[in-house]
This record gives sequence, C-alpha cells and structure tokens, in this order.
Amino acid sequence: MGSYIGSPASRVDGRDKVTGAAKYAGEFKASGLVHGSVVGSTIARGRIASIDIGEAMKVDGVIAILSHENRPPMADNDKAYKDDVAPDEGSPFRPLYDDKIRFSGQPIALVLAENSETARFAASLVRMSYETAPHVTDIYSKLDDAFALKTPAKPRGDAAKAFAASDVRHHGEYYVPIEHHNPMEPYASTVTWDGGGKITIYDKTQGVQNVHRYVCGVFDLKPEDVRIMSPFVGGAFGSGLRPQYQVALAVLAARALERSVRVVLTRQQMYSLGYRPAMIQRIELGAKTDGEIDAITHDAITVTSQYEDFHRRETIWSNLLYKSANARYAHKLVRLDLATPCDMRAPSAATGVYALESAMDELAVALELDPVELRLRCYSERDQDTGLPYSSKSLRECYRQGAEAFGWDKRSPEPRTMRDGSELVGWGMATGIWEALQVPITVRIALTANGRAQISCATSDIGTGTYTIMAQVAADMLGLPLESIDVRLGDSTLPQSPVEGGSWIAASVSNGIVTTANAIREELLRLAKGMPNSSLATTTLDSITLSGGMIVSKQNNTHAVTIADAMRHGGVDQIVQEKTTRFANDGSHAHNTHSAVFAEVKVDEQLGVIRATRIVSAVAAGRILNAKTAHSQVMGGMVWGMGMALHEETLIDHNFGRIMNANIAEYHVPVNADVHDIEVIFVDEQDEIINPLGVKGLGEIGIVGVPAAIANAIYHATGKRVRDLPITLDKLSRIS
Repeated sequence: MGSYIGSPASRVDGRDKVTGAAKYAGEFKASGLVHGSVVGSTIARGRIASIDIGEAMKVDGVIAILSHENRPPMADNDKAYKDDVAPDEGSPFRPLYDDKIRFSGQPIALVLAENSETARFAASLVRMSYETAPHVTDIYSKLDDAFALKTPAKPRGDAAKAFAASDVRHHGEYYVPIEHHNPMEPYASTVTWDGGGKITIYDKTQGVQNVHRYVCGVFDLKPEDVRIMSPFVGGAFGSGLRPQYQVALAVLAARALERSVRVVLTRQQMYSLGYRPAMIQRIELGAKTDGEIDAITHDAITVTSQYEDFHRRETIWSNLLYKSANARYAHKLVRLDLATPCDMRAPSAATGVYALESAMDELAVALELDPVELRLRCYSERDQDTGLPYSSKSLRECYRQGAEAFGWDKRSPEPRTMRDGSELVGWGMATGIWEALQVPITVRIALTANGRAQISCATSDIGTGTYTIMAQVAADMLGLPLESIDVRLGDSTLPQSPVEGGSWIAASVSNGIVTTANAIREELLRLAKGMPNSSLATTTLDSITLSGGMIVSKQNNTHAVTIADAMRHGGVDQIVQEKTTRFANDGSHAHNTHSAVFAEVKVDEQLGVIRATRIVSAVAAGRILNAKTAHSQVMGGMVWGMGMALHEETLIDHNFGRIMNANIAEYHVPVNADVHDIEVIFVDEQDEIINPLGVKGLGEIGIVGVPAAIANAIYHATGKRVRDLPITLDKLSRIS
C-alpha cells in the first residue's frame, strides 16, 4: 500500500456508473408514483388571463393540473425563497405563485398523470390566454438603461490621463453571448411521500442542504421532515447551485395529491433555467514602447432579469495578472425580460479573461512584441488591488513549460505566414486564472476495529470525482487500503457542506478529512498508550503515523501497535469523530490558480472553416490529488473553452423574446470530430500557506484563457480580428 494522494486512481464510483447501478434523480422508484409535465409560457412578459384545461383533463390517466389558481400554499415572502447563492438584490422567482409572466418558457402549469408520456401529451393540450406587455430581450437595445454596480476593484492613479499619454494605445469592445448549460442529465426531482408527513426528495443539485433549506422555507416544513438526496449528478457546471423550479413543483404536487411525484424537465425546458449572461466589455490598454503597461481600463455590461440583480466580479482579473500604476474598472447591469442568469463554469473569469487576453494580444501586435514576452514584462507578483503577495504563483513556469511543449519558438510572428496546404495556420496564447477558494466544511469519520472507515459529508459529486479524492485522502490519513474506505455524500442529513462550486470542494473536503482524521489518530494513540507494555507509551501525537492498519512511530517503526489491538484493548468497536474545518484568512496572501494556454488553429482560406487542431494548457494548481481525474477536469474545461470560442451561442428571437435554438441539435457544442490534440501539463507548485495539503481547485481553471488563445490564433492565421464570440466563418468573411 503506497500513497494514494496524487496517484491516478480510477474512480471508486466508476463501476456503478458504467453498470447502471448509480441512480440519478429521475430514476428512483416509489410506489404509486405520479409523473409531472411542465407547461411553459409562450410570451416573455404579461399576465395569464385564463387557463383552459378541459381537453387535457379528458386524457385517460391525467390526475390533476396545478397552476397558480389551485396550488397548495406557498410562502408569501422573498426571504423564504432565498437560497445560499441567490443574488442579494431582488425577489427570487416563485414557480406557479401568481399570474405574472416574467420570461418566455416560465412554468405556468403542471400536468400530473399516471405516466410521463400521458403527462407530456396532456400538457400540450393546456390552453392559455394572455394579456401581453412589451418585452425587451436584446442587451443592445437597453444600453441607455444600464445601471452601475459598486466598483468591483478600487481605481489606481489616473487611468484616463495615463492612457492618453501612453506611447502605444489599444481600445477594443468584446462581446460574449448568452450561453446555456447543457449537462447530460436533465433537471429532475422525485419526491417520495411516506404518508406520515415526511418526504424524501431525490434532486439533481450541487447542494443538498441548500435545497433542504429552500424547500423547508417555501413550504414551511420542519427540517426533520425533509430529506434531500443526490448521490449522483450527471453534470451541472453551476446550473445546480441554486434550487431549480422542478423541485418546488414536485413538492407542490406531492402535497396536493399526498402521493409520490416525479418531475423531469425536457431538454427544451432546460433553457428556461439560468445561463451565462451576455456581456459587452470595453478595454483600454496603454503602454510604453518596451511593453510596460501604463493604464488599464476594463468596463463591462452584463445581463440580468427584471426581478433579480445577478452579477459577478467580471473585470478584476487584470488586477491579479499584470502590473499597472493606473487602472479603472466599472460594471453595469441591464435588466431584460429573461430568467435570472446563474453561475456557469468559471463565472466572470471565462468571459472577463477572454476580453482581457484578447486585448493583451492586440497590444502585443501593436508593440511588435511576442505575446508571451509582453506578459512576462507585465508580470505581477502581487494582487494589484490589495497589494498582497500570492501564497504561490508558478505562472512563469506555466509560460515556459507550455511554450516548450507547444513549440512556440517556431512561431512566425507575422499573420498569414504559416500554412498547411490550403489552410492558414495560426498560433495564439493566453493566460488563465481562477480563485483558489476554501469554505468551512464538516466531515465525520467512523473507523471500525475490522479495518474499515466510513467518511461522511453532505457535499456533492457533480461528476468531478469527489467520491474518489475523498477516499484517497482518507486512505492515506488513516493508513488503510483504498478499498477499505466507504464514502457517503449527497445527503442533507450528513455533516454540513456548502454547495459544490467555485472549485472549492476538493480543497475544502480534503483538508476537512485531514482535520477529522487527526482526531481519530489522537483517540487511537490514547487507546494504544493504555495497552500493557505499550511501545507507544511515551510517544506524542506529532511523532506517529497510521500505516498498514497500524499506529507507527515515525522515529522507530518497530514501535507500533495495530489499530485492531488498540481498539480491542480499549473495549471499543468503533471510533467516531466529527470535526468542522475553517480556513483562516489572515489577510496576508492572495490565493489563485494559473495557467498558460497555447492554441493552434487551421483556417480553410477558401471556405473560412476553422479547426482548433492543437491546444496545450500548462496549469499551476498546487498539489494534485488525483492525476487522472485532474487531467479529465482540465481537458473537459479546455473542450468547453473551444465551444465558447467557436460554437456556443443562445439565439433569441427578440420579436417574441423566445430562445430559437433550445436543443442540442442547434445549440452547437464541440463533438468528437471538433476535438483534436489536447495536452494538459501540471506544473509542480508547492503551497505550504494555503492549507495543510497544499491543494487548490481545478474545476474552473481549465476553461479560462482557452477562448482567447483560440481567438488570438485565428487572428494570427488570417490577420482578421473578431471580437465577438463565437467566431464563425460568416464573421471572418465579413472582415476585409
């Protein structure tokens, strides 16, 4: 038995997933199960004038149809609908609450039937009449009404004056469209009704305890009467951070019928949920001829709904990457008649860094500097906003290793000078950055005398490999083989965990396991010391380790006691410890992950077809817990970044306020034929400050920088600069 941390261990839940033993929210069985189908609005703004359910109720197998007119009671205050990640400002959406229409596709009725096919057919027969009101869904038509948010970062110096005096100046406007999550598993909730006033809800979510608090608040239920289960999640990427409306509808129906109910959203209805907001960014960069940046201005305008003010820190990233004595940042919101946006993989960084790194490439062209060299000349060792140094920052090494693996030194700097037959070849690069966040978390460990341990925490595994890394860390901390570790998660009755997002769970739960395992180790040493003639009688806690099922002295490995013997002599069959880990922020360091992304594109000179043929990402993210799942996470993010650059765009018919491509046939994402050579390099990075294990998160960093690297490569290939995503052949053809 060796060290599991850092090894490429296969997923401990892999067999369950490939054999079908893993059950998802829409698959759990319940006796007398009723199926619900959602009816969505066909207008973007107004109110429901009347509901005609006559034809739908005639369908054999239909049990009931719920709407705002006949639903069970729900809370009448905003506080009850607020969840852990809800925007501070605004009134959360209340499904089936009243007759007001806030966005196209809004759930306005729920058809309940004996099977899903019947429910869905009957839903198509529900007829609504509306009183329509004027709607606006186009960000560009509402720019005059944009309102400013609190400045995301404090200004430095006089950016306008410094920009005007700069030797070289760049100004650009960059656009990212609305993008929708398309996880493989649709949103679903199965509510099991036990007849005694208690309910268990199997829900697709990134936070079971967040959903638990939400359900209890909305329906005024006792916490002990509600249990949320989410053992497996088929992808979420931020869309499951907040409770989605199907869980409220399923609970409404279960309470109305006093039966178990399942509600599963269709692929089209998945587009009535949150999304990455559209974003217009304006960036000004002023520099000296040697590449030193004199001034940075980064302004952003993003979309939100009419009823909640959703925003993230879109413009801060240059503060963390590049030195500049003069900087100014601004962020405005535009309210549209759409659903509230939500977090989507690397929220704010995937979009904000796209604009920043595209602008840096344009500045490098204007300065006639290599893009990597420009970034090295502007390299910042401190957070420019706070002045704090980084707990670790191996970005220079990312540039070096990434460039070497890519062959960057063979790049011809002039656009349109590299070819492969009839295709123009372009090489571009960009920097990636994300926050290395940590959150309070509680872990319970139950160690039995027969050499098994159960690790319990309410956190989620949204497909990232949380089950596996929890097992690996626990195995090392307890000195047990991996197969002797059982992991329980995704259950609201387990010890406290926040939602899984922001790349914070791996670092948080792993170090949480360390904290609780230390308490287990302390108890084992106490038991071992109490044994007759114990070889560990004078040993201190710091000088022992657990290995191979034994308590062993670090100084003398012949001084050892088996865990089983210590527990037997102590008269205990099980040791249980539950500890909360909090991560102290002493305000002395900034914590981030970094990457350097290099991309090759090939563009057909006649047709304008773009292929991303090669991408290399060198990532510095502290200690890697699992080489295999970490590689998978970063590679998946890189493919998504390719989608942002070349494919993804939610298209809205602004005449109707309706999404036109609400399916995965017309909402384009990369498929196998689009993905060519991808290389992930993990740059060794020791961080003894951030946490005991030196771990940072990986979920987000893979996508950040990739869209800009591809956009910059397209410019290098063609000499044409496209500043609005996705970059498609029609946009290239419009540029002379």
